[in-house]
Amino acid sequence: MMNRDNPVWLITGCSTGFGRELAKLVLARGWRAVITARDLSKVADLVGNNTDRALALQLDVTDRKQVDDVVAQTLQRFGRIDVLVNNAGYGYLAAIEEGEDDAVRAMFETNVFGLVDMTKAVLPAMRERHSGLIVNISSIGGITSFASTGYYHGTKYAVEGISESLALEVKPLGIDVLIVEPGPFRTNWAGPSIKQSATRIDAYESTAGERRRQIEGRNGKQAGDPVRAAQAIINAALSDTPPLRLLLGKGALELARKKLDLLRSDFDTWEGITIGADFPENES
Repeated sequence: MMNRDNPVWLITGCSTGFGRELAKLVLARGWRAVITARDLSKVADLVGNNTDRALALQLDVTDRKQVDDVVAQTLQRFGRIDVLVNNAGYGYLAAIEEGEDDAVRAMFETNVFGLVDMTKAVLPAMRERHSGLIVNISSIGGITSFASTGYYHGTKYAVEGISESLALEVKPLGIDVLIVEPGPFRTNWAGPSIKQSATRIDAYESTAGERRRQIEGRNGKQAGDPVRAAQAIINAALSDTPPLRLLLGKGALELARKKLDLLRSDFDTWEGITIGADFPENES
């Protein structure tokens, strides 16, 4: 569980979007925050007059030394870490066949392995205090998939699976895990932050190509409000029983329920074939 008495938040990816809005709200509550980004100049303004409660640090989550240094500096400055928010991450557009190896691996390094490294770095201090909250920013794309974002889905499905196991492992140690699954929000995800493969194969223009165009066309018009999303994360963090998963936005809720229906349909339709794969119950 999160300590409510002047908690210390360590947030990655604060230059824009959820990370930036969350840092603002944490500080507005009078709490303490370590605000990080690859480009320190993009988060310096968040500290403002809060130098006693806020610390801005440069952090590339794919750099293990920077990860360890940020955690060490946080503990040195504030003596504890109550909440880790693994927010750093980005998207990549490509049909699976169009995916470029270096770009795909780089995204996995940030979205998955960076998140894992940050988590492992803060866990010893949380275990020592027998309290803490780890917030992993996933996506509705960690539950359901679309054309052109397959590799991004791969990173978020990985975050979901890792987070579920982590939750089971750390719950008895007094630590909670919250998986946040936003739908479309007015962040930079679909704009300046998104990467795309230069490779374009004509055969995928009506599937992956069409989805690329849809994503580009809706940038800045998404229904989701990052400020309200940040407040929702804080509300969940303050709960005595935070959920394992927190969907954000009506679009995410509708897509998640649609995925549940699809799973149930397949499971029920093929139940006989599924059960028939076992040894017969009366076989010795």
